[in-house]
Amino acid sequence: MGGRRVSRRSFVGAVGAASAALGAGGQGAAVTAAPGYEGGLTDVPGLLVGHFTDARRPTGCTVVLAEAGALCAADVRGGAPGTRETALLDPLNMMDRVHAIVLAGGSAFGLDAATGVMRFLDEKGIGFPVGAARVPIVPAAILFDLAVGDGRIRPDAAAGHAAASAANAGPVVEGDVGAGAGASVGKLFGFERAMKAGVGSASWRGADGLVVAALVAVNAVGDVVDPASGQPIAGARGDDGKSLRGTMAALRAGLRPGASRLGEATTLAVVATNAKLPKAGLGRVALMAHDGFARTIAPVHTPWDGDTVFALSTGQLEIALPELVVGALAADVLARAIVRAARMSRGLPGLPSASVLALG
Repeated sequence: MGGRRVSRRSFVGAVGAASAALGAGGQGAAVTAAPGYEGGLTDVPGLLVGHFTDARRPTGCTVVLAEAGALCAADVRGGAPGTRETALLDPLNMMDRVHAIVLAGGSAFGLDAATGVMRFLDEKGIGFPVGAARVPIVPAAILFDLAVGDGRIRPDAAAGHAAASAANAGPVVEGDVGAGAGASVGKLFGFERAMKAGVGSASWRGADGLVVAALVAVNAVGDVVDPASGQPIAGARGDDGKSLRGTMAALRAGLRPGASRLGEATTLAVVATNAKLPKAGLGRVALMAHDGFARTIAPVHTPWDGDTVFALSTGQLEIALPELVVGALAADVLARAIVRAARMSRGLPGLPSASVLALG
């Protein structure tokens, strides 16, 4: 999975309208939802989403703000995670509220984006009260995108502050933005046969007022597959560079990957609900939400992925059996969001997307 050079001119040209729409802080114009899918993470009242997308090379960060505080848990299933403050989310530990979640590119360097989000919240007086100060609680996770363009450019504190400043309750911007700007999939047989993915979001609303939603940045070793048919949507390409090889089919046929470098992948997600849950129950929701990964990414949770799911609850609605109901729906909307992340990408030079291959 060697580095692929993407010039600034090529990058700006490839993302086209999305790049042109990026305003201060990198927040772009909303993308119309495809038929059959409704809304996104901001359908959960009290949550805001903002992106920063770096114009110099495909990388960035995505911030989910919960300025009033939200209960949070996390579940890490991949073998190469890069996280911050996740130990705090253990049900045995005292902190039960967070004020933001940060998803970032840039590998471990991208964790610095959380510092900028903390500064943004501190400027607004938001945080956990500790005597004379309020400390914003901002867990974060990163994905590896340093192989796309100049890896010396990565999200920093200024990027995090810009994404937080851009956060709003409008439709979630999807595709090649924020943490998904440099995301790719289908890398098991070499980066030269990978495809572009990005950010996706989806939600579900019930007649009883329940909302369950997801946001994801898809950067997997494996392919994104159709959960109904199991056929790849985006992933490892064949030798012609235009057809989909199908990573699992190739493994079953006896094809074996060459020497790959550990940790150069990772899919990151936030699932959220307005249902009231205990902290331990929200941890169960985060665990169950990983089923959405398993339905749509193959292979998933590999030694080279740091797959992480954060679960948020704003606690506005009481329902029966919330862990079961919300957990099952979280897996469903996360699967939908993953498919959208593949389909909403417009690709980059050398990294075609599902939409580009579909055009022939």
